[in-house]
Amino acid sequence: MTIIAESGSTKTNWLTEKHELYQTIGFNPLFHSTESIYNEMMKHAELVNIRTHFKRVFFYGASCSSPARNKTVADALKKFFTEAETISVDHDLKAAAVATYSGGTGIVGILGTGSNSGLYNGKDLTEVVPALGYVLGDEGSGAYFGKKLMALYLYKQLPAETAKLLEDKYKVEKEKIIESVYQKPHANVYLAGYAKVLSESPDKEFMDEMVEQGFTQFFKYHVCCYENYKQYPVHFVGSIAFFMKPILEKVAEKFGCHLGNINREPVYKLLEWHMKQ
Repeated sequence: MTIIAESGSTKTNWLTEKHELYQTIGFNPLFHSTESIYNEMMKHAELVNIRTHFKRVFFYGASCSSPARNKTVADALKKFFTEAETISVDHDLKAAAVATYSGGTGIVGILGTGSNSGLYNGKDLTEVVPALGYVLGDEGSGAYFGKKLMALYLYKQLPAETAKLLEDKYKVEKEKIIESVYQKPHANVYLAGYAKVLSESPDKEFMDEMVEQGFTQFFKYHVCCYENYKQYPVHFVGSIAFFMKPILEKVAEKFGCHLGNINREPVYKLLEWHMKQ
């Protein structure tokens, strides 16, 4: 039997060929070791109970873009899926490309916890600029907007109702923010957790302007970098792209681009693709 994993920094979706869906935390080899990945998976009783059922395991994950990083994940999967004969680890950008492909050549973007882009023709996937992560990049992502919200909150520049929402619902305070960003692990996941405020805030005009600015930065760095970018459809995966589609369409039009497919959960298309191989 086959199982497909599609992993961002926040969560991993595990989908079996019987269309049984399981979720664990996200695994990123920049932040997780082989042992930590294996130990975390062993906490998931349902997966543990069926782990010997799978002969083929295909994992697509954030930062899985080099042999060394991929080995970190693959070694954990080999240890967990003891009966697997095929274990493959690939980049989440490849998953995004496959999940949104509809023929021809197109640009594919990820707008989830982090952000990235590539050019895909159904066979070859090309990256022109690197994904720099939440500290230096991740324009238009959940972590990017979370960072903006926290900074504006601390600078006392947020509208009063949004600041109140953060305090009442999310219990934010200066020391908690500083500790979570600078002292605790997985600050990108922590920051991305506040992206929900973009749609929850009563200050819609303020939030929409922030989102538009973030998407504009994404297009500037991650779409315009491709030669003749206006001739390609721009596809997206990720929750930020899915829930903010109207603003994404507006920004795409501003850059003279055609917005293509948007897929919130790529794992289903990935399974369909693999079962055809």
